[in-house]
Amino acid sequence: MERAAGSRARVASISSRKFLKSIVFTVLSLPLPGDIIINGPEGRIEGRYHHVRTGPAPMALVLHPHPLHGGTMNNKIVYTLYQSFVKRGFSTLRINFRGVGRSQGSFDRGEGELADAAAALDWLQTYNPNAGSCWVAGYSFGAWIGMQLLMRRPEIESFIAVAPPASQYDFTFLAPCPSSGLVIQGDQDPLVPIESVQKLVHKLAHQRDIKIDFRKITGADHFFADQLELIGTHAEAYIGDHMRAAGEAPPLAQGRGR
Repeated sequence: MERAAGSRARVASISSRKFLKSIVFTVLSLPLPGDIIINGPEGRIEGRYHHVRTGPAPMALVLHPHPLHGGTMNNKIVYTLYQSFVKRGFSTLRINFRGVGRSQGSFDRGEGELADAAAALDWLQTYNPNAGSCWVAGYSFGAWIGMQLLMRRPEIESFIAVAPPASQYDFTFLAPCPSSGLVIQGDQDPLVPIESVQKLVHKLAHQRDIKIDFRKITGADHFFADQLELIGTHAEAYIGDHMRAAGEAPPLAQGRGR
């Protein structure tokens, strides 16, 4: 009896150690909030990530404007979009496209940048296998890349596009557009005239089962000087309304992502 009890105790002790080891391994394998490096098609992709550790949180990828015109993941509008998702309880990732910051490679006229975005989404899904929903957001060039990613990845549920460059790039690939979303545009944008964006919105909104929330910011140019707070307000409100309509009732997260 004593021998059997001792044997059971040893088995229980071993099982306990294995269980604790598995917990430690799981915790260590999760990405810490902050700077991250992703293996991309041209080498490393630099990113910044906020991870929600409780429950099956939704996830979002945020993309920056044109790399050859100073676009980075630290752009103020990109950061504002990033924070909007963080506040709504999303595991959120923003990245530097190839050739920007510590990301390897060089500008590839959109094709390579789309591959970078796809690799980033793969990484995001690896760490969020049970995510309730998946979103993509982008500003200017990043909005164009995000919309292309939307066409290729059916798991993306919705999008936010700020100043999509409808007068500079071809958006005819959105036929049909697979998801509803939010478009934000300044009415004094000299680089992307509001008429071109309105034409794009009209085309998308007339597709079956697609609803485009078009929000015009009066007096704003392409860089939305002094309008960042308004962009954040529009983005957070749209995310919340969309998720409540889907029955997900997102909480407002405490604190800020980096």
